[in-house]
Amino acid sequence: MCGITGWVSYDGDLTARRQLLDRMTTTMAPRGPDAHGTWSDRHAALGHRRLSIIDLEGGTQPMTAPTAHGPVVLTYSGEVYNFKELRAELRCRGHRFSTASDTEVVLRAYLEWGEHLVDHLVGMYAFGLWDSRTETLLLVRDRLGVKPLYYQLTADGVLFASEPKAILAHPDVTPTVGLDGLREIMLGVKTPGTAIWQGMRELPPGRLAVLDRSGLRERTYWSLTAAPHTDDRARTTLHLRSLLEDAVREQLVADVPRCTLLSGGLDSSAIAGLAAAELAHGGESLRSFSVDFVGHSEHFAPDGHNVSPDSDYAQAVADHLGARHTNLVLDPAALADPEVRRACVAARDLPIGRGDMDHSLLLLFQAVRRHSTVALSGEGADEMFGGYWWFHDPDLRAGAGFPWLTAATGQVVQERRFLAPDVQEALDIPEFAAQRYRDALAEAPTVDGEDAAQRRARELLYLHLTRSLGGMLDRKDRLSMAAGLEVRVPFCDHRIAEYAYNLPWSLHTFDGREKSILRAATGHVVPELVRRRTKSPYPMTQGAGYLAALQEQAREILDQAHAPVFELFDRRVAHRLAHAPWDASGNGAGQRLALEKLLDLHVWCDLYRPRLVTC
Repeated sequence: MCGITGWVSYDGDLTARRQLLDRMTTTMAPRGPDAHGTWSDRHAALGHRRLSIIDLEGGTQPMTAPTAHGPVVLTYSGEVYNFKELRAELRCRGHRFSTASDTEVVLRAYLEWGEHLVDHLVGMYAFGLWDSRTETLLLVRDRLGVKPLYYQLTADGVLFASEPKAILAHPDVTPTVGLDGLREIMLGVKTPGTAIWQGMRELPPGRLAVLDRSGLRERTYWSLTAAPHTDDRARTTLHLRSLLEDAVREQLVADVPRCTLLSGGLDSSAIAGLAAAELAHGGESLRSFSVDFVGHSEHFAPDGHNVSPDSDYAQAVADHLGARHTNLVLDPAALADPEVRRACVAARDLPIGRGDMDHSLLLLFQAVRRHSTVALSGEGADEMFGGYWWFHDPDLRAGAGFPWLTAATGQVVQERRFLAPDVQEALDIPEFAAQRYRDALAEAPTVDGEDAAQRRARELLYLHLTRSLGGMLDRKDRLSMAAGLEVRVPFCDHRIAEYAYNLPWSLHTFDGREKSILRAATGHVVPELVRRRTKSPYPMTQGAGYLAALQEQAREILDQAHAPVFELFDRRVAHRLAHAPWDASGNGAGQRLALEKLLDLHVWCDLYRPRLVTC
């Protein structure tokens, strides 16, 4: 998986700046606990932290290919799943290989096809490649944005990295967050290309950037396209099954122990079932992991978030597949530990405010890492196959706003009433949310002649694939890499996304349920109990001890006379949240989420000391 960073300076000499490059690279040590390396010449310097997955001995980076007119050097993160096929093709074209790694395949593919190598890659990846022959830097991000990549232009070049923290480690970069950055933080919808830090940009999914002495240009090499779907239900089911089987088979390739994350829902169970079937061909059994909370099943009560507890379903799937299953049970003290929150905010570089949903995921990844280095997960299925309940609610389908935000807040107009009054006025979150929604909707590709219902379904899928999925993938990448774990997401194979996007809505719902076609395509590996289960989101603890700890920690912040968080968060609102009795019904969700935001913002201000521009 790895972490990458680099620096191009056309007016400087970077051979003497190795110490600074090391500092930038070291910020991402958890992404690459197995090895580190740097490379530099006069105008370019590249850094790498390695998590060894394929060719454990031979994949050292940055990797260099000598040429008659100077070296070509690569720092690369991720996995190209079709690397064996590409290696065979490149060998036929005369290339010689000295390693068995996919890194060398990417490097040789560039020597063969230049920037058009992107048309040949299947996988999750982000990389920077310096071509000293032309003094050109190529930055590339995978089609769906599974792997992150950020850059910041300088007076004479660029800085880039897998995570903003590496760029922020450069002394010429001031950690400044302006109004748009704060709007992104408070709204919680990931706008492609934006980074909250002023002057920084995230390379959008499916794009590449080329830097030379004349400047930087970006180019889209892949995006969703709309096309008529001609397969009937039977052929669609078989083709989707084939796509999923291929994706899981490719993503099980590794030279380290593998497992699956298993919640007992349809998506993770389908991945686990397909993985178990593939591993059985080699005589292996599946290992799976899930997360639970003390007393969660015994005292479970449905609320505005939790639908049903996972543990019994996950165990049923594991038993059905003959998997070796581990259920990590967390207590309130572990979930509320301030050091866990601090680790999550540091991993994400953002005050997301998801609280125990992030904390439990990080703790799960740390537990998984003690047994496996690669895990397969079910992210992406709900976005591609209409799995969330708001896809099927007539009012939310018709609403003029991001439906997941409307579902969470209960209103189309997005307000953040916990903000300090002057900040609330300056940010104008309702208008920002409305404009971001209009921008996203205007991009959605459609097919001429579609009826209104099908057109709206396609728009909703597009909104989720381009504005919701990115946040889910970023969460999974940052928290897994903070534990040195590579999480792969088979549903996010671009071939599956292309096919799913063009399915008629009638195929997504043909049996009166959500994700009908996915249930049909994976029914041979998913037990009936799970096929009947209602969609349940990632769990939140209902433990009173956790909720009490949130209020206690908020009171500790209120005791600080000059806590920087109150530049943003209304102190009076914080006081009310910290002392008000808990509403145990679903109506208490807003109180809980606001407290989580307060605590995350407090930690973020302490970690990053951002310069906030609120006017």
